[in-house]
Amino acid sequence: MYAQKADVPARKPVTVPLLRAMKAQGRRIVMLTAYDAAFAAQLELAGVDVALVGDSLGNVVQGHASTLPVTLDHMVYHTALVARGLSATLLVADMPFMADRDVPHALQAGARLVGEGGAAMVKIEGAAAHVLDAIAALAARDIPVCAHLGLTPQSMHRMGGFRIQGREPQAAERLLEQAKAVQAAGADLLVLEGIPAALAGRMTRSIAIPTIGIGAGPDCDGQVLVIYDVLGITPGKRPKFSKDFLQERGSVAAALAAYAADVRSGAFPAPEHCFD
Repeated sequence: MYAQKADVPARKPVTVPLLRAMKAQGRRIVMLTAYDAAFAAQLELAGVDVALVGDSLGNVVQGHASTLPVTLDHMVYHTALVARGLSATLLVADMPFMADRDVPHALQAGARLVGEGGAAMVKIEGAAAHVLDAIAALAARDIPVCAHLGLTPQSMHRMGGFRIQGREPQAAERLLEQAKAVQAAGADLLVLEGIPAALAGRMTRSIAIPTIGIGAGPDCDGQVLVIYDVLGITPGKRPKFSKDFLQERGSVAAALAAYAADVRSGAFPAPEHCFD
């Protein structure tokens, strides 16, 4: 067991039903990425609701230009590291590229991320027919699923790079329908990335499951950022939708606490972090 857990104040564990209750009560959900036990323990101290072991580790940990080289073994390994640093925070793990290519592979990946990695939920990108089948199969076997729509990094080649999605009316309507489709398939949570703020608000109001925004405006039920962006240590240009919370706080603990407080109060994201 990770040693720093003993220093984390006891709090009520975050569960999948609690996330839906938070949406109903208008309580914003705080999510951050983590890739190891030390940062996971910092999330616990800051009272973060959900830790996401994102395949973004391909970019920020492994140094790749995309998430595509990340394997299932990588994801299981990092998920297990993060699990050792958590007590009450809900743990979500990304399904890596092509893990959802058919139902058997999706079930195998989900079983490993939950059984070996210790995740409470898996995240899967898109809403194509095979993805909806995978969501339904996982949900039927009591593996909670977080869907992911909008700018889906695993689809970067089809999208022509990291481009904002849903700006055209037809594309916006398609995303609205996809949000309803992943909910109907059995998803319990939905990440909305890189879409206009107004559209994200419409999608959030159109479904019963909570939405988590990243570059999707203030009207989602919660927010997520890559922890390295929050701490201002990501190499290169920081994304428009992120904010360096460490710059004015002086410590990692204070920066993460400020992020959590600003998400819960609605101060983050501000207009400068959103897309039209």
